[in-house]
Amino acid sequence: MTLQQLRYLVEVAQRGYNVSDAAEALFTSQPGVSKQIKQLENDLGITLFERVGKRLTGVTEAGAQVLAHAKRILAETDNLKRYVDDYTHGQHGSLVIATTHTQARYALPEAVSHFRERYPEVTLTLHQGMPDQFGEWLVRGDVDLAIATEALKDAPGVVALPCRQWHHALVVPAGHPLLAKAEVNLADVAAYPLITYVRGVAGRIRIDAVFERLGLSPRIVLDALDADVIKTYVGLGMGVGIIAEHAFDSQRDSLSGLREIRARHLFPVNTTYVGIRRGTLLRRFEYDFIEDFAPDLTRGVVQKALQGSGKTESDWL
Repeated sequence: MTLQQLRYLVEVAQRGYNVSDAAEALFTSQPGVSKQIKQLENDLGITLFERVGKRLTGVTEAGAQVLAHAKRILAETDNLKRYVDDYTHGQHGSLVIATTHTQARYALPEAVSHFRERYPEVTLTLHQGMPDQFGEWLVRGDVDLAIATEALKDAPGVVALPCRQWHHALVVPAGHPLLAKAEVNLADVAAYPLITYVRGVAGRIRIDAVFERLGLSPRIVLDALDADVIKTYVGLGMGVGIIAEHAFDSQRDSLSGLREIRARHLFPVNTTYVGIRRGTLLRRFEYDFIEDFAPDLTRGVVQKALQGSGKTESDWL
């Protein structure tokens, strides 16, 4: 039994028992993966996968136990490598962060800039996507950290630490009728075509829930992954935009003919989380990035959370 065989076992399970996909992720051949899986079964003397013909369809009861042990062994192996790398090459390495466009564009630039100045020899990569993907990426080891609002805190195998709170705002063209109202209510908003985020991004689920609770049926004419696209189409007169408050640049967007209407009384507060794979050993520069982005998340706080002895979410908020 080898670490390579255990890695193949875990990858096949994580790829939905698709050996070809696992082989591609591992940069090897499908026959090679199949051969190593079969060899592992022979070495252990048990059947790990259920099969229909040559196709893998699931894990056996014994296979599930072996898989759980394999994941722990590989995680500890990875932690050992991280420790050695941190001890011998603390100023070098790579940091891959999964995040959304809104976070990357409006929340992260200052922390990223500071990190580049402090760790010029560390390669920093921002991997943008949908928050419901981030948990899987973390568990697979594709990314080191994840920063997002929705879905991340419920992802299995992930420790999600709340770090920032934010609100939504309305965006309209200059001269829009809503600007003349002393206080806008949700019925006023629902009377216009709306442009906002796709479901699963930047609090969209909470936006929908508020309208539904009041029995309103807003007409969403466009939904997008990021605030810049939303603002572009608001500027074209397609509708009223609902974006993250921090995504409105008062100087730049005002020059583009847009105006902001605060909406803290309309929509509930949202929370941004930093996600970390449970059981992972962070390197010094990872702790430093987290603390720079979210000063309350010190090294000690993060370590306690990873050990399961930190604050609960209610303690933070």
